[in-house]
Amino acid sequence: MKYSLIAIALAAMLAGCSSSATRDRLQIQDPTVLQTGFTATQNQASGAVTPQWIATYSGVQNAATLRSVKSRLTALGERKNNYFGDKAQCWLDAAADKRSLHDGWGFVEEALVEANRLTTALETGQGLSVDNPELRTASMIRPDLWKQILAAKTSPLFPQCQEAQHLTACSEVELIHAGHEAWTRNFDESQRLVDGVEKGLPGIGAALQSCTPPPVAKADPIIPPKITLQADASFKFDRGDLAGMLPAGKVKLDQLLRDLERVDDITSIHVEGFTDRLGSDSYNRQLSAKRAETVKRYLQNGGVKIPIIARGRGKEDPVVQCNDRNRQALIDCLAPNRRVELDFARSNGQESVAPLGQRTQSRRLLQGQQDQ
Repeated sequence: MKYSLIAIALAAMLAGCSSSATRDRLQIQDPTVLQTGFTATQNQASGAVTPQWIATYSGVQNAATLRSVKSRLTALGERKNNYFGDKAQCWLDAAADKRSLHDGWGFVEEALVEANRLTTALETGQGLSVDNPELRTASMIRPDLWKQILAAKTSPLFPQCQEAQHLTACSEVELIHAGHEAWTRNFDESQRLVDGVEKGLPGIGAALQSCTPPPVAKADPIIPPKITLQADASFKFDRGDLAGMLPAGKVKLDQLLRDLERVDDITSIHVEGFTDRLGSDSYNRQLSAKRAETVKRYLQNGGVKIPIIARGRGKEDPVVQCNDRNRQALIDCLAPNRRVELDFARSNGQESVAPLGQRTQSRRLLQGQQDQ
């Protein structure tokens, strides 16, 4: 392996003859790589060998390690069919490629160590990481491409999309490989590798798109035969105008408006207002009719075009009976009687608006079911 500072300086000197335009396109982040000639830095910052690097990589037997890791990776079978297994294989391919070209800068050893690390992690189930290594012999280039790759890796679809994992893993290795060529001042070869990565990036997006689960069709809303706006979701005490409608009542009616937009079997709506027993019959009938009319206008203003029939029932058909002597306690106890009921008629022949006597029995049955 050629680790001498003289070799690094020679590469830097020869790089002065390379196309500066090609070098600039790589967006090299390491300023030492941009230095050329005999003025190029020849120290650890520029990639000189360190004792730690030698301790980690000098013992790697290229041919033997390549065969061993390849055999172990193959033995993993289905367990290697993921991002980590694909990346280990891409590191092996990069190592074999540079070894065939007699690369002596140390990249072959670094690639083999990465392939071995990932293979070992797959074998043990421990130490798996999507992070990329910072190699001595590879400079950071094209941060814009790295940003696109990171976006793919962090997509919520990535974990379930094997093709996207494969393409992403190999794009990362290839971009680091291109960073190695830039580090050795072989800018033309670096650009060639970058072109391949850039050309393949749309394929990652397409793979993710193909893994997108089909949109779940929203089921048609189910509008029950009857909706009751209870006291706490209808009107304030002794009020029947729009300003007296409680927020909870408006929320419930707004949801009904949205549901009505998505169904087509409702042919008419009957709105009935009710009061408690406090007050005269005449006053309560007027108040209950006002509440029903307010709900009717609210629906019509919200876009409902089907016929809406509104009427007041006054203190008829009470839901609860109360005998509290304290007036406020009595008002609170009688709250369920102060309500607005909406009955829906449907075109399928099922008429939910029954005659009055039947509606009274149905209402009590329904109330009993709700209490259970």
